Amino acid sequence: MPIADEIQAALEREFRPQHLEVVDESEFHRGHAGYREGGDSHFRVRMRADAFKGHSRLARHRAVHAALGPELIARIHALALELEP
Repeated sequence: MPIADEIQAALEREFRPQHLEVVDESEFHRGHAGYREGGDSHFRVRMRADAFKGHSRLARHRAVHAALGPELIARIHALALELEP
């Protein structure tokens, strides 16, 4: 299963977002550190979820990292997060 699909499934399960977009931006980083042929290294997540209401930006980021878990996070070189309540 592609990492983008794993990210999507984990975030949908944990947050039940109103909007979720997981974009593999790996190709934009060709030649940079962490790039892997075939992608699955650099991601952008845009998500809006009620679960984020009342939480700081840092708390939102921590919640996403916790939902993804250390094993999945370890397989990702870069993860850009755009999170809204």
